Parts: sequence; structure tokens; C-alpha cells
Amino acid sequence: MSDPLAQVIELLRPQAVFSKGITAAGPWAVEYTEFGRPAFAAMTQGSCRLTVDGEEPVIVEAGDFVLLPATPRFGMSSLTPGPLRRIDAWTDPPRHEVRHGRQDGPPEVRQFGGWFTFAAPDAALLVTLLPRMIHLRGVPRLTQLVHMLGEEAARDEAGRELILTRLVEILLIEALRATPARTAAPGLLRGLSDPRIAGTLRSLHGDITRAWTIPDLASAAGMSRSAFFARFTRMVGTRPMEYLTIWRMAVARDLLGRGSLALEEVAARVGYGSASTFSTAFSRHTGQPPGRFAKAALAGE
Repeated sequence: MSDPLAQVIELLRPQAVFSKGITAAGPWAVEYTEFGRPAFAAMTQGSCRLTVDGEEPVIVEAGDFVLLPATPRFGMSSLTPGPLRRIDAWTDPPRHEVRHGRQDGPPEVRQFGGWFTFAAPDAALLVTLLPRMIHLRGVPRLTQLVHMLGEEAARDEAGRELILTRLVEILLIEALRATPARTAAPGLLRGLSDPRIAGTLRSLHGDITRAWTIPDLASAAGMSRSAFFARFTRMVGTRPMEYLTIWRMAVARDLLGRGSLALEEVAARVGYGSASTFSTAFSRHTGQPPGRFAKAALAGE
């Protein structure tokens, strides 16, 4: 049985971790510009207010974990905020320790966090299938994983990059499967929480070469066509055939970026009967023909 969540994480190819400790004392407030990259934090002492564009403000307390898969503009502050300091997330110099508010004396707030990258060429598209913000309480494994990431990132030993990549993959899957599906916005997590829609998603991910139709999918879900179509769209946030196309193109871009398969083979692996049909669909979906995309991907552009 296929695991759509694991497949999406694998295709996103998380890597290149940067981590740092953050402490604060007294009244303080910072606001970061939109960053786009995935960011995470584990609170180990105290509490602070977190505001994320498009989300309700939350209080983050010791033992909490926060993940932003595509970090938008956000702010953090003491519960009684101090003067606001604005920070450009792209130009802020990398540091292994950051202090907000009063600079002397013991910290009242401690958190450890950082950011990483997705190497997938269509990461932005795949990230839309994930929640915009994940805020979890009472999941000690996530705090442990964050500390393991920090320890490994600070080392300079053989195998470091591979270990970091695997730790980030585990962190993502742990965070996503710990997220209550009922609180998630429409997307992959919400779809997987519904037994009938989950079965359909696993079928799609398990056999993308099949010429799926709405009647096929509705039958697999044990629902009428109209009821299935409405339920899938409501839970996943996109129509069934659009979701299938998104997933096929994501797999195709991954295969093209590796440069080891002929165009005909890539087309066959993602469910298209000919290279020309695939090229037309790929160009319509991505805005460029597959050959040009593959050349740019291999050149690192």
C-alpha cells in the first residue's frame, strides 16, 4: 500500500539545515519578512506570542513545536510586547545564538530552531498540499529531533549531510502525522483523515500510470460520482483529476531532473501514452517543454 505523505516528503527532498538557539528577556518584539523556506522551532523555556500572516495568533509555550513549511511574514514577541524590531529574513546574518529584548541577565525564553530547503524543482507546488502552519503541544519526540538536528548541524564529520537529510525527513513526517487532521486546512493531511478519500489518494499514488477516471475513483471510494467529487474537492482542496495531474507532474519533474531517462520513458512512468502527449501536458502545466526543463535542471539553473 502506497504512503502519499511519505512520497510527498521524499519528493520534496529536504536538505541543507541551518539551526540556532534563540533566547529573550524583558519586553521584546520582532517581525521577519516572508522567507519562503521551511522553518521550525521547539520552545524549551518560557512562552511567547507568535503571529503568522493568514493565521490566528498563538501562544507558544515550553514543550511546543512549530513548523512553517513555506515561511510567510511572521512575528514573535513577549506576552507584553516591547518596541518592534523588523528583520529581513534573507539578509539577516547567520548566527548560532540570537538574543532578543534585554541583553543582560538570565533568559526568560529559550527556543531552538532553524530552517532548511527543499531541493525539489516544484517544491512550492507540493508545499501547497501541506498545512501553512503546524503548532503542536506535548510531542517530546519533536523536541528531541530538533536538538539532534542542532547537534548534527554543528558537527563536521563524514556522513553529516546524509544524517541531516534523514533527520529532517523524520521531523517532517512526525510533525505532519501528529497534526490533528480536523484542524488542518484542505490538503493532503485532511484528505488522508477521511477513510474513503484516503483510499483514493493511496490508489492514485500507488498507480499513476493507470488511466484513472472519476467513475473509477468514485467506485474505489464506494460513493456516487457527484458525492465523491464534492467530498474529494472539499477535503483535499483541489479536484480529483487536477490532483492527479499535480502529482504526475511532480514525479515527472523529479525524473527529468535526474537526467537518466529518455522522454518516452518518463512519459510512460507518469501515465502518458506518448512523448508528444506528455510534452503537451507538461508544457501546459509548467510553462516550458520537458526538454528545456531537464536541461535547466541538470545545469542547476
